[in-house]
Amino acid sequence: MLALLIGLNLRPIMAAVGPLLDVLQQDLGLSSTQASLLTTLPVLLMGICALGGPWLQRRIGEVRGIALGMLLIVLAGTVRFVIDTAATLILSAAVAGTGIAMVQALMPAWLKRHHPARAGSLMGLFTTGIMGGAVFAAAGAAPAAEAAGWRLVLGSAMLPALLALVAWLRHAGSQQRHSESPVLPWRRSRAWALMAYFGIGTCAYTLVLAWLPVYYMDLGLSASRGGLLLGAVSAMEVVAGLLVSSLVHRFPDRRPLLSLVLCIILAGLGCLIISPIELMLPAVLLVGLGIGALFPLQLIVTLDHARTPSEAGALLAFVQGGGYTIAALMPLLAGLIRDTTASLEWAWVCLLCGMLLVLLMTWKLKQPAAQQTIEGAAGAVR
Repeated sequence: MLALLIGLNLRPIMAAVGPLLDVLQQDLGLSSTQASLLTTLPVLLMGICALGGPWLQRRIGEVRGIALGMLLIVLAGTVRFVIDTAATLILSAAVAGTGIAMVQALMPAWLKRHHPARAGSLMGLFTTGIMGGAVFAAAGAAPAAEAAGWRLVLGSAMLPALLALVAWLRHAGSQQRHSESPVLPWRRSRAWALMAYFGIGTCAYTLVLAWLPVYYMDLGLSASRGGLLLGAVSAMEVVAGLLVSSLVHRFPDRRPLLSLVLCIILAGLGCLIISPIELMLPAVLLVGLGIGALFPLQLIVTLDHARTPSEAGALLAFVQGGGYTIAALMPLLAGLIRDTTASLEWAWVCLLCGMLLVLLMTWKLKQPAAQQTIEGAAGAVR
């Protein structure tokens, strides 16, 4: 339950922003480009901390590092109770993003070290918590803001984070330092290809998280309905993640399954571009299922290319580190497009082109002769 409690706090501070963006822009004078930083900064920091995961383990340690990450989330939420400028809101996003990134970089290693027999199931709980937190935050943000104000809604994220921090300090194991640190595969061309593959694919998640509610609000839907749509996408991601976990072992060659998932995303994006109101339901279902399945499958493919657990850890850190950095640019690009054209339609077109590129890359990433997939890969964290 501790892993689930920690995971619940890693998305609300981002997922609640989209449904509230109109009122945030009115009250704080945020441009769309500035608003994009509320998602771009946390995701960018996820990438930096993923690359620095081995260093964090060695210098800070897992227990203290996760505690520090949760404390940063608590502080960012507390500041949001009294925000009165755009700069303060953006700064709080950076602080929270640093905390989220530290927890995501260190929690898998802590679970594997302290609960090796149950690491897979605990990682599943951790991931479920992350997705569940996004569902509740996205769906509840707008109605709660109408009743109590957006500052109270954004600031209240510190309460469950504080509870999780107290539980972590009380129940987590004693701090251990480990001097061994895997070497990142900077010189492997395949590692760079996998990084680009993961990064472009993850652009779908970051764009939907940051701008899907706003896209529909621009088309006339209420903030509450926009938030519910994002909540529905997140719920579909949970369903897809569970399906992948149960079915992936039937596909020793991952490419056919990946191609199917990418075609599902492309169909959903087509609905968003061609007829977003009339095809709203299939768009949400298809995009949510596709994104939820794509993420674990990309990580499984990455781990298929590692020969040993140590190499797997280094490759995963490298791929996620650079990949999140790439994916962080997509919300920023969408903000620039909206400021320039007053519409997000071309952002979805850009993403569709990116998914076509990922589909092409899928068949270029030849399967290793001897796969040594690490157990629990499907439970890795977004």
